Amino acid sequence: MKLALFQQIVELNQSFDHLIAGLTKLESVPFFQRDLIQHARSDVEIARVYANREFFDNFEEIVENDAKWAYRFQRAYDAKLKDRDDIYLEIRNSEERRKRKGLPSRVVILPDWDMSDEDRYDEERTANRKKSAARRHRTNRKSPKKSKSVAQEARPLAASKEGRRRP
Repeated sequence: MKLALFQQIVELNQSFDHLIAGLTKLESVPFFQRDLIQHARSDVEIARVYANREFFDNFEEIVENDAKWAYRFQRAYDAKLKDRDDIYLEIRNSEERRKRKGLPSRVVILPDWDMSDEDRYDEERTANRKKSAARRHRTNRKSPKKSKSVAQEARPLAASKEGRRRP
């Protein structure tokens, strides 16, 4: 909630109260026309009503926005805490209720179902990827680039020297 907004509306209403009290005091002074002071008081009361109405009309929107934010925050927090496998348990319980009522099942749950099946599959898949990556790495190391032998490197050098000899 916006505490500062509440404080401002309270201060505004206190200011209206002070103004009304001042106008009431002026009514008893013979110098002022009583009906004009009463008219001014009614104008101040109308202004107070308009200000409060405006505040509370907008306040409803503020509360709704705060409520939407709070619900989104709560859902995100609940989703963070929720186990992804809970849906299987909820379905199983729902199907058991339907069975007790004599209704046909909507979903078939495998009899040998295990909640950790997917986790084991993911772990095996990760392990297989690591093994294949290690094999690829070893294969690349065993077959280094072929380097020229010393004799092959010497031939072009000798040929170029022969071409430079003078007859």
